[in-house]
Amino acid sequence: MADNFWTGVIVGWLVGLILGFLLPVIGPLIGGFVAGWMVRGGIGNGAKAGLFAGILGAIVIAVLLLLGGTLLLGAFGFIAGLGTSLVIIVAAFVYQGLLSLIGGAIAGAIRR
Repeated sequence: MADNFWTGVIVGWLVGLILGFLLPVIGPLIGGFVAGWMVRGGIGNGAKAGLFAGILGAIVIAVLLLLGGTLLLGAFGFIAGLGTSLVIIVAAFVYQGLLSLIGGAIAGAIRR
């Protein structure tokens, strides 16, 4: 079950990442749906997989901002990137996490 869970989370995250560039609101929702569909186990397990897929995406966005700021502007960029990352990660947790959770819950309800 653990293999299936983390595979679903990673695939859902990748789908959400790819579609998120094209369809900002629909991308995380579909990514969460894919994660929930792959994991199975009902609404709760699907929602949990979708939430983890969304949170993984938020963490990756924050790390990329931090690294990009540091590489481009040095120490000042690190501080600016850190501040921006903290704000972005909170917003992305809510945005991506909630949409992915909803998508995962829908998939879990459909595929019991």
